[in-house]
Amino acid sequence: MCKFLRFIGILFLSISALFNIASGAGTTCVALNPTGFGATFAPIANSQWLYILFVLVTLAFGIMMAWAVFLVTKGRENAYRYAMISMTGALLVGVLHMIVSRNLRGSSMPVDGVVYTTLLTLVIFLLFKIPGVWAKVDFTLATKKDSDLAGGAAAIVCGILSLTIQYLMAPSHTIGGVNYGDAFHLTATGIGWGLVLVGSVFILSRVVILTEKAVSETI
Repeated sequence: MCKFLRFIGILFLSISALFNIASGAGTTCVALNPTGFGATFAPIANSQWLYILFVLVTLAFGIMMAWAVFLVTKGRENAYRYAMISMTGALLVGVLHMIVSRNLRGSSMPVDGVVYTTLLTLVIFLLFKIPGVWAKVDFTLATKKDSDLAGGAAAIVCGILSLTIQYLMAPSHTIGGVNYGDAFHLTATGIGWGLVLVGSVFILSRVVILTEKAVSETI
């Protein structure tokens, strides 16, 4: 149960970090050229400065969340606090982004999915702090083996999401027959395969170590 709960925490924190970074990067096109995507985004032209701010702050909190993933997998003392700060900040910015978009253009998609994912992750981490639960989850007590396996698995999942993001985002990012969810195809592909590779290396390295240990114990 301890390993499973830690894995769930690391997995959702990783996904939230990925979604916030992707959201910040994806909003760049509209923020810099609000009238270039038809009538859907034209209403935000007068608030262009605010959307540029959304891009910068969302990216900042997304990167901060990614660093929190590293701290959590390493079992650092300040990992939990850092994760909570990054998620709370990203959630506040996301909610504000939703409110502004709904008022200006009548819709806040696809920011909604990012906000709901971040909220779910924040709730999970809040539940972790329940005394009886925290005694099992406490990331500082995790062994290197557990952290490597959980971090590796989370990296692979996020890698697969990066590789398929253009298909997942197509319904909300297709404008005039063009799928803008695939605007950063090479970048998303590179990041995706990179995460899959890193995650695989972490898991395989632990498998090799465990195998060698088991063999040595039988000799």
